[in-house]
Amino acid sequence: MVGNPSAPADVHTTRQAYNEIAAVYTEFVKGHLDTAPFDRAMLSVFAERVRAGGSGPVADIGCGEGRITAHLNALGVPAFGIDLAPELLAIARQQYPELSFDEGSMEQLALDDDSLAGLVVWYSMIHLPPERVPNVLNELYRVLAWEGHALLAFQATDVPAAALASRECARPHTVEAFDHKVTRAYRWSPERLAGLLRDAGFMVHAQLVREPEPDERFQQAYLLASKLR
Repeated sequence: MVGNPSAPADVHTTRQAYNEIAAVYTEFVKGHLDTAPFDRAMLSVFAERVRAGGSGPVADIGCGEGRITAHLNALGVPAFGIDLAPELLAIARQQYPELSFDEGSMEQLALDDDSLAGLVVWYSMIHLPPERVPNVLNELYRVLAWEGHALLAFQATDVPAAALASRECARPHTVEAFDHKVTRAYRWSPERLAGLLRDAGFMVHAQLVREPEPDERFQQAYLLASKLR
């Protein structure tokens, strides 16, 4: 789906916003994984599970300039990238010419049913209006093979330490809009997004919430799931 004129207005807004800052964004995120141990840990666990299942193609959905795609490839899984913004994709292809990057939308993936061993949605679902997220999760479930794995990363609504210690999440149904530096975005209660994953048919295996780093405003969350039911 390349520049689909029938796509919702927010899709065009997101594409244009990232096109306009593609070079600045690429410079901003350069080397970020080197100082992000939790990110590396979750990506490593995901890659290990994909390899244990015999590997197979892995989609980095909302790949941006390609750093996560390249990192996954370095971890031994055959990853490729999909993104809305052609300017970011051009940078990805220039930086990682050995990898494949295609333009497309997570709402209508140009992928066959059951075709992926894994998929990563790394801070790319955050710009999607909450009411359209369930359909996207159904689309992710469609393209993932049986026993395939999915990893989501996103900004979280605040989870008090006491709630984490008791394994209960405060405000479990919360989704909050926030003023993302690029374009409008939403942060999610991890419990709510995990519930939507389960509703789509996924089994959720791990949920991690970490405190923000000095340059971050919010808690960050990761969900690891698979297509097992």
